[in-house]
Amino acid sequence: MHTFINTRRYEVLFALDTQGREEGSKEIIERIENTLTAEGVNTLQVQRLEKRELAYEHRRLKTAYYVNFVFEAEPSLIERLRQRFKLDEEIALQQYCSVL
Repeated sequence: MHTFINTRRYEVLFALDTQGREEGSKEIIERIENTLTAEGVNTLQVQRLEKRELAYEHRRLKTAYYVNFVFEAEPSLIERLRQRFKLDEEIALQQYCSVL
């Protein structure tokens, strides 16, 4: 477990593209968890929220599997995480927020 000097609690909601792979969400979630850990994030909770319809079509995707991560990290790490996950084709959308 990492000891951080200036950590904050965050949540990130991912919409995963699992088209054609109903069981594919497990592997994607594990990969995301491994990436967060490698970046020095202390993951507190993973909430699997099931497959739901998107409010609007995104890259021809109409439904996505939602998963929410609650974690502690240094604020400077958030932008790096955004950029890293933006390159992941299986992550359709990501939304971060700070938890007080």
